[in-house]
Amino acid sequence: MAKEIIIDAKNKKLGRIASETAKALRGKTSVGFLPHSLDLPKVIVKNADSIAFSEKKLKDREFWTYSGYPGGRKVKSAWEVAQTNKRDVLRRAVSGMLRKNRLKKLMIKNLIIYHGEDK
Repeated sequence: MAKEIIIDAKNKKLGRIASETAKALRGKTSVGFLPHSLDLPKVIVKNADSIAFSEKKLKDREFWTYSGYPGGRKVKSAWEVAQTNKRDVLRRAVSGMLRKNRLKKLMIKNLIIYHGEDK
């Protein structure tokens, strides 16, 4: 009984969209919410290319990956990531707001982000 929830991101701040999306992914917007349920909805975010970022956060926020080897840490600022792919910044923000358990992977798979109005 999974349903789709559509969120319009036009001229909204990143944190507001991310928290609204995380709440919808978790299923808290549905009437019969149970924390352990697998009735996870598909969440579609439109207009991801027109998300409003604050300049200070773009400069100060850092995203990093680690390969597991000594010296294998790679750091990029949010501005560098947003230049190539704004969807990745939104996906990381939503992922950070979800619970750290086994359902997190399933919830992130149900997140679909589009740059423009349509697919």
